[in-house]
Formats: sequence, C-alpha cells, structure tokens
Amino acid sequence: MSESNIMNTYGRFGVSFEKGIGCKLYDSNGMEYIDFVSGVAVNCLGHSHPSIIKAIEEQSRKVMHISNYYWNSKGIELAEKLCSLSEHDSVFFCNSGTEAMEVGIKVARKYGKVHGGESKNVIIYMKESFHGRTMGALSVTGQEKYQKDFKPLIGGTKSVKFNDIKDLEDKMNENVCGVIMEPIQGEGGINVVSIEYLKAVKKLCEENNALLVFDEVQCGIGRLGTLFAYEKFGVVPDVVCMAKALGGGFPIGAAMVNKKASVLERGDHGSTFGGNPLAAAVSLAVLKELVDGGVISKVDEKSSYIRAKLGILKEKYPIIQEIKGIGLLIGIKLNVDVKEFSKRCFENKLLAVTAGKDVIRLLPPLNVENEDIDKAVEILDKVLKTYN
Repeated sequence: MSESNIMNTYGRFGVSFEKGIGCKLYDSNGMEYIDFVSGVAVNCLGHSHPSIIKAIEEQSRKVMHISNYYWNSKGIELAEKLCSLSEHDSVFFCNSGTEAMEVGIKVARKYGKVHGGESKNVIIYMKESFHGRTMGALSVTGQEKYQKDFKPLIGGTKSVKFNDIKDLEDKMNENVCGVIMEPIQGEGGINVVSIEYLKAVKKLCEENNALLVFDEVQCGIGRLGTLFAYEKFGVVPDVVCMAKALGGGFPIGAAMVNKKASVLERGDHGSTFGGNPLAAAVSLAVLKELVDGGVISKVDEKSSYIRAKLGILKEKYPIIQEIKGIGLLIGIKLNVDVKEFSKRCFENKLLAVTAGKDVIRLLPPLNVENEDIDKAVEILDKVLKTYN
C-alpha cells in the first residue's frame, strides 16, 4: 500500500488509525492514543458512539440520497430542530464548514445588493481568522500564509484587527454589507472575542444596515457549553455558519439565517449532497445526545476540571504562558516551538494539535470522562518535564 497517490497537501504524523472507541484511537499496530483533537472539534461524542452508528444503520437501509429536487423528512426535521433551538428562521444545508461560509458570504453580498445597490458589497473580516480554503472563504481569512499562493482573491473585502473597536469604526461605512467573524478564533490561536467588542460590532452593523455573520464551525455545537457559541456572549448574529460537530464525524454543514438575512431565492445557491437524509439523520442523533441527553450541560463542569489541572501545570512549568479559551475549546500558550511540542505529545500517545504560532489546542470529545482528562494531563506533564 502506497501513500504516493494522495496529494501532498497535509503535514501528517506517521500513523494510520484503524479503530476508535470514545476518547481512544488505535493504530494499525494496536497502539492506544488519547484523542484530544477529535477530528479538529468534529467528533463531539467521541469515536463509534452507539447513537451515531444506529442512525447510520437505520437510515442507510431506507434512503441515503435523493437530491434537493425533492423533500426528505429528515432534512425538514433537522431544520425545525435547529431553528427551534435558536433565534433564527431558516437553514441551508451543505457538507462542510467552508461551504457554510460560502453561504454566509453570498447572503451578505445579496443582502447588500437588495438593500443598498451595487456599491453595498464590502465584507469586513478579522485578522488572524480562518474560514476555509475555497476562494470565497479564503478571501475573508485573515492569514497571509493561506492566501499568498492563490491571489488574486475575490475583491470587496477589508480586514480589521480582532478586538480593536477603533479599527472597525474607521473601516465601517454604508458600503459594508457584512462583518464576518469567529467568536473564538480557532486556527488563529484560540483568541476569544471581548463582549465589549462584540456589542460594538453588532451596533455598527445595525447602524450601517449590514449583516453580522458568525463562523461557529469550530467553536459551536456545544463546544463552549451552549449549543451555539453566540449564546455564550449574548449577541445574536444574523447568520450562523456551522459544521464539524453538527454531524459528530459524518460530513454536514449548515448556514442558519434570521428573517432579516433571509434573502436567498430559488437558484441563488445549491449543494448536491446538502441535507441528504443520511447526514440529516446522523445530525439529529447527535443533537439528541448533546441537547436532550445532557452532554452540553456538563461541558462547563468538565472545562473547570481540566482547567484546574492545567492551572497546576502552569504553576509548575514556566514555559506555559497562558491557558486560553472557553468550555472544551482550550489553548495552552507556550514559549517553545509548538510543532515540536505537539510531536512530543504524539510520541507519548496524546493527540494535540497547534493553533496559531504559539498555542497547543485541546479539543476533547464533549462527553470526555475525567479519567481520560487525567491521562491526557499526565502525558502533558511528562512532555513538559522534557523542557526542564
């Protein structure tokens, strides 16, 4: 078996995983790893969760895909569930976070055209943000390293400094159709928005008749201890883009809009696989566990547990500069090479990836057990000792 037929677009660790149960992964040699990556915030219920397996088995025996020329009951039920749990009115289903962001971009652009004409087309985004790899999402991603080889990108965009109200005020005007942001910048380094800044963004959007678009792809669907990330901050956006944990490991994305942002009409957008019965059935099973099963209600408690243990490590090891994040979206800011640190964690059978230039990211399943947290912290302690 050769790896040479797969495009070399990822810096992969030298392992092939064959099986996963809960918070554990097992490689082709049967070695056990503690998984605190969770498919990058995807596997919110861990690996091989019985509810997800049951949903796939049951729905796959009925119908998996029929195309959006026709209705399907699972897609309708999922849309109703999401809207009933939010302050929003309608949903577009797709397959990934990047695709969900494309919807957010197009909604903002059309809203501008409808409410301000051709000149109301500017989209403001945040520096250090990450929204995806398609040309649209890349054009509102605030990191040059992802953009430089693919220019020219789409026009009509402006970047502002995250949490800098003055910079936003200087660039906001009547030609802005939308402001796109992550409440917590994941790839950028687990940077948390300030409430003051978020309220200012909302106010400026309202004053300039622009849409506020939240990218909750990584920070949403329970990771902060609320179903939607915006609930943690008390500011409701016009558009919420989500994916990752929405399917618990099965590909699905969605963009949810309120009445104000409900501007797309027939033919404005599409997705061949979006909202297919199999994906919708899995997502419904995931939401049932997270919301009705009480998984989300325990996130704050688990967050306090792991943060207390990380706080002890911070006191013990000066290379830890800060513990960042909210809920189970956690960053450890270090003054050492974080890629090397991630490698040492891997060598000690803990999966933990980087975020930004100086942060190690911890993204355990939302139903992680305390004993798995203990094991992960023990490995972190072991790795940190190697820097003494």
